[in-house]
Amino acid sequence: MMKRTTVAAVMSAVMIASVSMVACAPARAQDQDREVYRLLELLGDALAKIRSNYVEDVDDKKLIEAGINGMLSSLDPHSNFLSPERVKQMEVDIRGEFGGLGIEVTMENGFVKVVTPIDDTPAARAGVRPGDLISHIDGEPVLGLSLTEAVKKMRGRVGSDIVLTMIREGEAEPFDITITRDIITVQSVRSRAEGNVAYIRITSFNEQTESGLRSAMDTLRAEIGEDQLRGVVLDLRNNPGGLLNQAIAVSDAFLERGEIVSTRGRGDDNIERYNAKSGDIATGLPVIVLINGGSASASEIVAGALKDHNRAILMGTKSFGKGSVQSIIQLQGGNRLKLTTSRYYTPSGTSIQATGILPDIEVPQATLEIIDNPNARSEADLRNRLENDTDNGDGSAPDAGQPGAAAPEGGETPPDYQLQRALDAIRAIDLARAGSLK
Repeated sequence: MMKRTTVAAVMSAVMIASVSMVACAPARAQDQDREVYRLLELLGDALAKIRSNYVEDVDDKKLIEAGINGMLSSLDPHSNFLSPERVKQMEVDIRGEFGGLGIEVTMENGFVKVVTPIDDTPAARAGVRPGDLISHIDGEPVLGLSLTEAVKKMRGRVGSDIVLTMIREGEAEPFDITITRDIITVQSVRSRAEGNVAYIRITSFNEQTESGLRSAMDTLRAEIGEDQLRGVVLDLRNNPGGLLNQAIAVSDAFLERGEIVSTRGRGDDNIERYNAKSGDIATGLPVIVLINGGSASASEIVAGALKDHNRAILMGTKSFGKGSVQSIIQLQGGNRLKLTTSRYYTPSGTSIQATGILPDIEVPQATLEIIDNPNARSEADLRNRLENDTDNGDGSAPDAGQPGAAAPEGGETPPDYQLQRALDAIRAIDLARAGSLK
């Protein structure tokens, strides 16, 4: 009896709201409003039939939330319903610490698709790759689950194991990966000196990203030396995105002026533009931005802005192609909607939605192999050769002073081919600039 009364109350509230909407609407919109009212009645009728005829008792809250999620998931993969519990999880993510596996995911054709594993997390250590599809979680299929439900299943008690069934391009059969859950602390900015080049990797865009970037640049400038610093490699590979304001701030850090990004909503007048303020933390030095298929959303905003302003050279492979912006809309009871409300455009007016950003120089990831050729000959091996008239006395000629990639310590093969090519590019630009000053 209580359940029937609840349904009646819900339907009554819906009917009152709908009648009010019809009464207040302009005459030309009344037909459309009546159709909405009829469909709301249909929804209430379906809800009542499910509750009275389903083989088991149903949870009203879960049923209605599932209905809202169904509406949102029919719009696009990034719109969803946030319960108060999920809102708390989202706020933790933004702060940069959460419990789970360490993967950024979306939905594709009913499967959970890995956008990227986060550096130094259980998922990354277990070998999860961008583009992997998760078909089962602990043996249960993900088909029919919303993204929120799937993420909830993947999160759990720290130290507990989870088995993900993966579908990977190039693999004939699905396979299982066992991952142990852990506290995921995201250090969004990491950096190190690569010779006289500042290497800065941004793994995600959370509340600490801009301050982390500026701190890293100050530290590297002091470590390398103001007069010795030759350029910056900004690594956005496998960066799934994050906060829009942080993407704008990172772009602004390298730009002196001009538009960074614009967002355009449903109406022609719903356009916002974000512009750079003066001040370049790299002081005009060459910048190389590394991107790949795991670089999405906020990463693409930064890459697009620096590319369109000719402030950086993009290297790597095509980015993910998420060109939409989600807004958090408050609902009653602490619930919220994460709703796609606009598209973003690079300074040139280009949308990268579902197309991605192409690098200026395409460099697929590869493994370097050092080939030793013991039979190689040079001029010095030839009979009756001319002697070097600037011999240093030990049979060697003076150092030509040509910059190049530093040899790996211990004779090891360089582990990151794309990074090596970026460093080569910085050094080549520096060499060309030095030559032009002579």
